Order: sequence, then C-alpha cells, then structure tokens
Amino acid sequence: MNWVADNLDLIGRLSVEHLRLAALPIVLGFLLAIPLGWVAWRYQLTRGLILTLTGLLYTIPSLALFALLPPLLGISYLSELNVVIALTLYAVAIMARSVAEALGSVDPGTRQAAVALGYAPWRRFWEVDFPLAGPVLLAGLRVVSVSTIALVTVGALLGVDNLGYLFTNGFQRRIVPEILAGVIATMAIALIVDGLLVLLGRALMPWSRRKQPTRVAARSESFGDGANPGGVA
Repeated sequence: MNWVADNLDLIGRLSVEHLRLAALPIVLGFLLAIPLGWVAWRYQLTRGLILTLTGLLYTIPSLALFALLPPLLGISYLSELNVVIALTLYAVAIMARSVAEALGSVDPGTRQAAVALGYAPWRRFWEVDFPLAGPVLLAGLRVVSVSTIALVTVGALLGVDNLGYLFTNGFQRRIVPEILAGVIATMAIALIVDGLLVLLGRALMPWSRRKQPTRVAARSESFGDGANPGGVA
C-alpha cells in the first residue's frame, strides 16, 4: 500500500489516459453500428451476413488485430491510432447486433400508428423507432463500454500509456500493489462509466421506467376515436 500512496499521481494520470483511449472507440463504435444494425434489421437477406461478419471480428485476438491493422492501413504498430481502430472494430462487433435486436423489439403496431399519423420513414426512425429501441440500445452500449475499458489495457503492450502499464510494470518488478492498483482503477472506471450510462438512460428515456402508452400510440388512439375510421392503434 505504500507504493500506491507514493504513486497516486501516476495512477491518476494513467486513469485519465485510459478513459480517453476508451471513450473514442465507444462513441465511434456506437455511431458506426447504427447504420449496420439498421440494414441487418431492415433487410433479412443481409442480416445473417452482417451479423456473422461483425461477430467474427470479435473472435480475432486483440494482439493479432494490433499486428494486422498497421500493414493494412499504413499506420504505426506502436500508435494510439492502432489501438483506437482495433477497439472501435470490437465495439462495432458487439453493438451492431444490439442495434438490430433493439430495432426488432419495437412494436410493429406502433410503427403502423406512426405511418398513419403521417411520419415519413426518416422522421419515424429518429422520433419513434430509435427512442423506443433505446433501452435495448443502452444495454448493448453498457456491454461495449465495459468491454472496451477492459481491452484498453492490452494497448500497454504496444507502449501506449494506460492503466495496463501498471500490470506489465508491476509484473516485471514483482510489485503486487502496483498490479492491484491497475486492476482496481480499471474496474472503478468501468463501474463509473456504467453508472453514468444508466443515469443518462433514465434522464433521456423516462418512459422506460413507466408503464404508460408511448406518445405516438397515445396520439393514434385519440386519432382513432374520431377522425380515423380504421381505428389504427
């Protein structure tokens, strides 16, 4: 424990670097997975191909991927960019399936109600499908965040500063508190990010905590009582 007390500044600096390296792949993976997941959900012919290919990405060992990307992309083996691209691919591999499943979880009747109310496809996606798929999307994003934060540590083997340095350095010098500090700090970051995502989900999706009709469904019911002879709900 004396080592931890004497190196709090090092642990803090590496924690900030670790979070910075993890944040970009999480965000990029989420953004890239949305169109892939939508295509997989929308077109059954491509669903199996897209989900299989993205799933195979996650089976590639991280060290092997770090070695494959530089010659393919013309980047340095020992660069942060190599780590960010590899972790983004892993994030997409997990999140694409989550997006497809999230969109598939939306009630078809709600979509039909939105169409009856005059929602164009693009507007319906962002104002109906995407919000209602939010809880499942959030669950997938939480898995991606924890996985990415854990995988960042492997970047230390390439000389990229993060909490993984405490693992490798502590192992080489046989300083057990240093290794434990790296493990605990990594777990703490994962728990904090996960907790923030949960709070963000509650703030942005209050309907996920209440058993009440969605806005579109409620509007369609009132529409069906009068002006709509078909009673679309």
